[in-house]
Amino acid sequence: MRRLVLIAFALLLALLPVILPDSAEFYVTLANYIGLYALVALGLVLLTGVGGLTSFGQAAFVGVGAYATAWLTTAFGWSPWATLAVALAATTVVALFLGFITLRMGGHYLPLGTIAWGISLYFLFGNIEAFGGHTGLGGIPPVSLFGIALKSGREFFYLIWIALMLGIVATQNLLDSRDGRAIRALKGGVVMAEAMGVNTAWYKIVIFTVAAQFACVSGWLYAHLQRFVNPTPFSLTQGIEYLFMAVIGGVGHVWGALLGAGLITILKQWLQDLLPKLLGQSGNFEVIVFGLVMIFVLHRARDGLWPVLLARVERLWPALAANASGRVAEAERLPKREMPQAGDTILEVREVSKRFGGLTANNAVSFTVRAGEVMALIGPNGAGKSTMFNCISGVNPPTEGEVRFLNQRVERLESREIARRGMSRTFQHVRLLPTMSVLDNVAIGAHLRGSRNFVHASCRLDRDEERRLRHESARQIERVGLGEHLFDAAGSLPLGKQRIVEIARALAADPCLLLLDEPAAGLRYLEKQALAELLRKLRGEGMGILLVEHDMDFVMGLADRVVVMEFGEKLAEGLPKQIQEDPKVLQAYLGGVE
Repeated sequence: MRRLVLIAFALLLALLPVILPDSAEFYVTLANYIGLYALVALGLVLLTGVGGLTSFGQAAFVGVGAYATAWLTTAFGWSPWATLAVALAATTVVALFLGFITLRMGGHYLPLGTIAWGISLYFLFGNIEAFGGHTGLGGIPPVSLFGIALKSGREFFYLIWIALMLGIVATQNLLDSRDGRAIRALKGGVVMAEAMGVNTAWYKIVIFTVAAQFACVSGWLYAHLQRFVNPTPFSLTQGIEYLFMAVIGGVGHVWGALLGAGLITILKQWLQDLLPKLLGQSGNFEVIVFGLVMIFVLHRARDGLWPVLLARVERLWPALAANASGRVAEAERLPKREMPQAGDTILEVREVSKRFGGLTANNAVSFTVRAGEVMALIGPNGAGKSTMFNCISGVNPPTEGEVRFLNQRVERLESREIARRGMSRTFQHVRLLPTMSVLDNVAIGAHLRGSRNFVHASCRLDRDEERRLRHESARQIERVGLGEHLFDAAGSLPLGKQRIVEIARALAADPCLLLLDEPAAGLRYLEKQALAELLRKLRGEGMGILLVEHDMDFVMGLADRVVVMEFGEKLAEGLPKQIQEDPKVLQAYLGGVE
């Protein structure tokens, strides 16, 4: 049904310049500008709404595209289509340079950084004599398509909207992929994603560059539509307006870019026409009213207007709300990692210490984990167990000591590199992406088992691999007993089941060592029994399991060996029965000899 609506929308767009009379040229022009602005806002949906990276400087990238084609076509007589390739290449270079500098900053420093380079590029355009200074460059030739020069707004309309529709389709394809899940994890899930093998720094650069290229294409189109450029449309003010468009439309939704661009463009035009009649010709009253309207909309619809509109339409037209992905397609199984021989030592922790300033969280702790065994790490709250997990998995490297995994030192490796070697983990505090489905959350765990990149995803050339990744993820979800929750939002599940989802995500990575941080917390008795049975089965398959847990009945009935920690140090190590009878452990942890 949604596909039919999209087809109807495309047909309406195609007919718009034809059915509008010559006297309505203004509306064609308005539609052209909506398309140009929506293309920039689309990049901000990917960058800010999905990736969580706020940029006020996108107008500068529009300027790079516009000035590149204006200068090359007027000064050297280049073909406009050749200048598009040069403009995209130049934008990519500038975006990579700025991205490597700016994206290292977090918090409020990132948007401040984008403001800084946005202002810098704006004044650069106005101070280069070859670009005409602040006066600008004119005489830009029209674009020719199949030998036809696109000189009028009606002719150019199709080129703008084809570019926008291709951008929307490519963005939707990208987000519906392995790389799309990694990009969604950038907003609030960086630590988890890195532990699953996602190179988050790389994906930040990717979406920053893609958003810049969308802006570049918009600038190239703008230059050949106007046949004249000057720095004014590429100022910081316009960059802020692009961000407003994305936010008002629905910054986390692809079609929100079009809705926001359309609403703000039409609203600004309407206010500019109406307010002078009411309040006189002097003053910029439309800016004041526009600001008040924006505040009201943001107050009433914090996620933008697209989700509100979609909910209303689906309520009136339930067929649109039907879930087209209610099942997972069958696919060939992914190849499995070769497991170490049962009994082989796969993890060695040697004299590991972790200090946070003057606080010693772990002090010279040593132990080993073998393939085909469950090793339990127990101790009171604050004993340093989760800190030890972070040291082992690379989330927070140790201050001193060695961590050897599969006979290789890994204590100085990034967590994603350790994950690539076959280690996977869960977290003490659940780290899921709550608005994504259980299936998509678990599929993040299988990230390293795919190889297609974002270009393949955007062109939908990754479908076979994506089916295999989703099938494997669904298999692991069924394996842990949550098959009926495949398409539920992960955040809608109770805490205990969210922990089980984390285990499924870790298993999707096909590890040989599994680190479980309090997996039974929040589970009922029968759920704990099912979890214990699953872990016994994994142990029988040759997987090594390192377990942190407070439920002593659960631990003592499952673990092959136990390490007890207290105040960051190893207090005892041995078989469960030995630990239960150790006077030091009984005194420190299990409540005393009595």
